Amino acid sequence: METYYIVVILMIVIPIIAQINISANFNKYKKIALQSGLSGFEVARKILDANGLSNIHIVEAKGRLSDHYDPKRKVIRLSADIFHGETIAAAAVGAHEVGHALQDKEGYTFMKIRSMIVPVVNITSYVGYILIVVSMLLSAINMFWLAIGLMAFSIIFQVITLPVEYNASSKAEEQVVKLNLVSAHEVSGVKKMLGAAALTYVASLLAQMLEILRLVMLMNSRNNRR
Repeated sequence: METYYIVVILMIVIPIIAQINISANFNKYKKIALQSGLSGFEVARKILDANGLSNIHIVEAKGRLSDHYDPKRKVIRLSADIFHGETIAAAAVGAHEVGHALQDKEGYTFMKIRSMIVPVVNITSYVGYILIVVSMLLSAINMFWLAIGLMAFSIIFQVITLPVEYNASSKAEEQVVKLNLVSAHEVSGVKKMLGAAALTYVASLLAQMLEILRLVMLMNSRNNRR
């Protein structure tokens, strides 16, 4: 059971560390003003316009770090700190979300695959957890493995998400440099912000894998006690 508790601890700690990392970098770079005085909105708008994406709107969204690109509505939603902020953090996040819009324009393969499987993942994850509970109560091993198979779709989703996020960050860095939206000494801050954000997705993948491992270990332990 020692291994089981180690898995549980890692499952909890890894996402926390990643979140602390992104929060620390965000709190640091949201205090450092851009030399250009551009806001996150303006950085995003300039990149969109430079790439022929004037049809994509940018709107302010509620929440902290709730920034995202909506490919169906062709809208980039930026949280207040990013939308109005004239900081390195705002520039990095705004540019990253535009990176997703550029992927959409180019028909980036992994982004298309991720969009297609979202409904499937939502259903399989929900059904999978229900079957896990039922299988544990009934000690139904076949149902349990079916549930694990369904939950594995979320792993596939997380794996596909990684190249989508890293590619968007790469595009963001390329664009802010190409369009001179940040100065040479500000680029390192942008890189650190984008890198910290990307690591949260790696942490999410590891946590999901550990969760499945935890469930398998728990079921095996229950069977061994029978």
